[in-house]
Amino acid sequence: MAATQNNGNMKEALFKVPDIKFTKLFINGEFVDSVSGKKFETIDPRTGEVFAKVAEGDKEDVDLAVKAAREAFDHGPWPRFPGCERRRLMMKFADLIEENAEELAALDAIDGGKLYGMGKALDIPAAAGTLRYYAGAADKIHGETLKMSRSIQGYTLREPVGVAGMIIPWNFPTSMFFTKVSPALAAGCTIVVKPAEQTPLSALFYAHLAKKAGIPDGVLNVITGFGPTAGAAIASHIDIDKVSFTGSTEVGKLVMKAAADSNLKQVTLELGGKNPLIIFDDADIEMATGLAVFGSLYNKGEVCVASSRIFVQEGIYDEFAKKLVEKVKMTVVGDPFDPSTHQGPQVDKNQYEKILSYIEHGKREGATLLTGGKPCGEKGYYIEPTIFSDVKDSMLIAKDEIFGPVISLLKFKTIEEAIQRANATKYGLAAGIVTKDLNTANTVSRSIRAGVVWINCYLAFDYDIPYGGYKMSGFGRDSGMEALDQYLQTKCVVTPLYDSPWL
Repeated sequence: MAATQNNGNMKEALFKVPDIKFTKLFINGEFVDSVSGKKFETIDPRTGEVFAKVAEGDKEDVDLAVKAAREAFDHGPWPRFPGCERRRLMMKFADLIEENAEELAALDAIDGGKLYGMGKALDIPAAAGTLRYYAGAADKIHGETLKMSRSIQGYTLREPVGVAGMIIPWNFPTSMFFTKVSPALAAGCTIVVKPAEQTPLSALFYAHLAKKAGIPDGVLNVITGFGPTAGAAIASHIDIDKVSFTGSTEVGKLVMKAAADSNLKQVTLELGGKNPLIIFDDADIEMATGLAVFGSLYNKGEVCVASSRIFVQEGIYDEFAKKLVEKVKMTVVGDPFDPSTHQGPQVDKNQYEKILSYIEHGKREGATLLTGGKPCGEKGYYIEPTIFSDVKDSMLIAKDEIFGPVISLLKFKTIEEAIQRANATKYGLAAGIVTKDLNTANTVSRSIRAGVVWINCYLAFDYDIPYGGYKMSGFGRDSGMEALDQYLQTKCVVTPLYDSPWL
């Protein structure tokens, strides 16, 4: 057996799931039905059963949300508030998030299969922390005084870009909501958010809390619906000035094309990854296997920076593989509300079936299945954590982003080989290095083409770390002060001096 299954994974007694309070669109400070009146089902991945019906927004609903956001930007108080007032309201918003942490963590657990305990301890507090981080910057947005070479003087203004459209993924519905919304709010933008159709519920709850915090009507709007309709309408809307998208590379291309074809709106794309974790012979195997398990299986592998390609130097390869299997077999797969669970269900049936199909590809292509590879449980979308060894770079499981609990082990000999093979991918989101040698760490970290490189750690995020990719992993940065820059534009103001020839 690849992992311990918690057979109580369907016990409602583990946690009383809260009533679903908000299922309508949030436009101009009010919850409203969609124009069409249509709704879509949201599924509990623990059982595969419907537990709520949510308003299905379409182009007409996006038009109404953008109209509200445009009015709030062009004539409302939010962009004109002094930064300290935006800071005050964002701080209040953050306080309300923490006050409702249990309910919010439960929504993400029942909607997306995320671990309730992890959400309550990490995701929800981090969302509040992200708001506070950018709230602290809201009154520190400054331009520059320019020293001119002629008889003129000038200065720059840093102004909000306008209406921002945001399309967020299902794997971290809370974290990604605030990674995008927080800097935009601090900059003075107004916003239209489309959460993923798989995980719409927490976004609607956050809209409710924003209004309760005093964020003016029209500043934050939430349209639930599907990518080809609501998402496409945001990407192509002529009155949206900036779009930020996190998701697959294939959809990212569509977003970028739609943005260009409409009004050349600014675009930030955080896309897929097939991330290498490179483990050298001198590594502490206990630490290295721990990082590999964490980097690969965290959030059931539904992480764009997951360490899904693990390169192990030949001197420790066999020992590493044996130890890794031992650790993975200790993983408890089960109900995300059970505190003993390490891995909950995959987000939905489509993702579940996609992961299982990649596992079959790995078997057919000749990789050695060391553990796992099968579904878990009688109901829901549970999959055993899976390890393949003897993986070749040409195999699909080594090339494609699987987005599930599947680990590929690849053997290498030299530093040069590790660098070359790690970079031999269309992606460039993240990478990890495990070594005790500083020269090795420095050489490899400077050679890997990825937006973030972790040395002797993995998934080490912080509010202050800019996050984004190289190559087909996208461009632009979330998090850090660079993210604030994504929602600001620079205006130059020039005036002549008394002896200027312009007078």
